[in-house]
Amino acid sequence: MLWRDEIFETNRMIEQNKLDVRTITMGISLRDCVDPDLKAFCQKIYDKITRCAKDLVAVGVAIETEYGVPVINKRVSVTPIALVAEGCKTDTLVPVAETMDRAARDLGINFIGGFSALVDKGETRGDTRLIASIPEALARTESVCASVNVGTTKSGLNMDAIRQMGETIKRTAALTADRGAIGCAKLVVFTNAVQDNPFMAGAFHGVGEGECVVNVGVSGPGVVKRALESVQGAPFDTVAETIKRTAFKVTRVGQLVAQEASKRLGVSMGIVDLSLAPTSAIGDSVAHILEEMGLERCGAPGTTAALALLNDAVKKGGLMAAQHVGGLSGAFIPVSEDAGMIDAVACGCLSLEKLEAMTCVCSVGLDMIAVPGTTSAATLSAILADEAAIGMINNKTTAVRLIPVPGKKVGDDVEFGGLLGHCPVMAVNTFGAEAFVARGGRIPAPVRSLTN
Repeated sequence: MLWRDEIFETNRMIEQNKLDVRTITMGISLRDCVDPDLKAFCQKIYDKITRCAKDLVAVGVAIETEYGVPVINKRVSVTPIALVAEGCKTDTLVPVAETMDRAARDLGINFIGGFSALVDKGETRGDTRLIASIPEALARTESVCASVNVGTTKSGLNMDAIRQMGETIKRTAALTADRGAIGCAKLVVFTNAVQDNPFMAGAFHGVGEGECVVNVGVSGPGVVKRALESVQGAPFDTVAETIKRTAFKVTRVGQLVAQEASKRLGVSMGIVDLSLAPTSAIGDSVAHILEEMGLERCGAPGTTAALALLNDAVKKGGLMAAQHVGGLSGAFIPVSEDAGMIDAVACGCLSLEKLEAMTCVCSVGLDMIAVPGTTSAATLSAILADEAAIGMINNKTTAVRLIPVPGKKVGDDVEFGGLLGHCPVMAVNTFGAEAFVARGGRIPAPVRSLTN
């Protein structure tokens, strides 16, 4: 039973503190679309996606209207294309990406994820073709998102794939240079990728998932910050408890939307992702939550500890509010998508190295970071390796979206638009790592992987 005060409080969180459901993402299996003929394969993909998701946007709008809860994005994720395209007789998978983009456009959805490969131990021909197709695919599409998983705690890190991805990021930046290298904003390099992530650009429908499911990602950094304003100067025990209670309320909204979307679409309910997903709008920032705890700026000493508390409390509070929790679940720290992070970078308080330290305790990793266009592929690969190692050793998901913007130098600003926001170009350590990256092979899994 909902008390009147609880209803008023939820309305206040929506109207004043930017509480929203960031995404309803429908995961669709394409395993029954396999065909050696490229044209037939693409047609099956288009037909399957548009059939399963034909009502996705309408249902999202209806829920938003009836319950007064903003549903910002309606998205689709599919089985990693490298898997289902393995037997397709073609040298390029760009036409598959174009088919996905056409389906997204005809459905009216924001993004479609799953132009993906899982290469944590090695590559098949399908994986190699997909990775080679990523730059052109992202340059020629608007809504398609790509991801590559290069390592796991169980298998270690595929350094050959990490080297490839540094080169792939550079090529993607070059092909979308006229748009601020925006192709790189739709490309994620993962370690320990999860199968039910509803957030882009890293969403794909894992092979352990069912035929069709609905996953929901909630948000609400502004709600958490507002709650902490009432406990200024209080001990951290009180701070953690306040965040837990707030995360519970935010997640209950996501649970309601997930249940309604599942029922109305006639598909299984998957998970609710508890992640605090910020935007570049004022009042919707994870960085501002950390500053509300007493930091002068995000990036100051104490930032990692504050983020650890936030991430843990969000998980504890949200866990009891949802039937099934999954995805990434915690606090995102994307630079371009967080007004507080943008300000912290611009004033010189937040560096790439500090962000890397913060990723040890947050949901994901180095996200939406613009770097100088002159940054070498080897340096990009080495940064990927550093972040992948954090994920491997700590048995957590880490992800990297680096954007080397051609023609831009440190301090320049890059505008991506929409939820992708804008950000200053950040400095990168200029000492080389070419010989390190050139070694290739695999970094072995840590001893903690031996759990059987």
